[in-house]
Amino acid sequence: MPESPVPCVACGGGLAPELDRVFDTRFGIDADFAIARCRECGLEQTVPRPSAATLEAYYSAHYNFGGESGTAYTGLRARFLESGAYRAWLALDGDISFHTRLGHGRLIDIGCNEGRGLALYARSGFTTVEGLETNAVAAAAARRRGFTVHGQALEAFRPNAPYDVAVLSNVLEHALDPHEMLCQVRAILKPGGEVWISCPNAASWLRTLFGRRWINWHVPFHIVHFTEASLGRALAAGGFEPVARAQATPALWVAHSVLAALTARRGRPTAWLRRPLAVMALMALARGLLFPLLWLGNRLGHGDCLLRVARRV
Repeated sequence: MPESPVPCVACGGGLAPELDRVFDTRFGIDADFAIARCRECGLEQTVPRPSAATLEAYYSAHYNFGGESGTAYTGLRARFLESGAYRAWLALDGDISFHTRLGHGRLIDIGCNEGRGLALYARSGFTTVEGLETNAVAAAAARRRGFTVHGQALEAFRPNAPYDVAVLSNVLEHALDPHEMLCQVRAILKPGGEVWISCPNAASWLRTLFGRRWINWHVPFHIVHFTEASLGRALAAGGFEPVARAQATPALWVAHSVLAALTARRGRPTAWLRRPLAVMALMALARGLLFPLLWLGNRLGHGDCLLRVARRV
């Protein structure tokens, strides 16, 4: 694997090869990518880095919410999210979208999709809950739930009033320029406002176990691959100070990594990821038999998901 000619997205340093022949294990994009590490700051990133236009084409073809509603699956999901069982599950499995974290004032969920989380944030003490979503179909679905959802890209968004909290739930790793995204988030927060971030942990033991088929490489959609240290540096450079941090290893992520390891093929969608019975069975296995291992991994800093709360300085 040759050294990448593209400079580090964070500091401009040179990129050294880390892992080659990484492919999309979810949607079947027929292309190979690689993971490179910056020689200066250590941040890992996907190479070649897609252009904004190419990435948008990938999202339009494979990723965005398409308007599913009224099915048995969506009905069951809605009832589960509204139930006490969901909160009990989050207490056991890890709340990687901050659905149970309390707050006050004004909150915006950046990349809110069809708005499933907005109702949950509204129950957590916030007087105003809004979303930011560029997928018009998803934004319309969220508005039908009764929420204000802004359709602009973050860089073009100018709110009427700043927010107390901005949520970036599995969003920052998708940014072509994470530093710029954090600066844009800082600009829409009140002084002392908080950003709540979750993203995959590149130091996860599941990354080591599954290698190229770790589900959270998620190339080419995940541009950067953070660790506790590199995420902390990114937040400090963006004008934030730490408030709280934790790690979690969701059973769903374990199940998806197992299914990808067993069934993913380059250039083909991985159908097993969309088979609820297989996914739920593996989730139960992961959360049951593997509970001590997952707990230990989180405590030792090798959980699959980083959770960070940081305050605008």
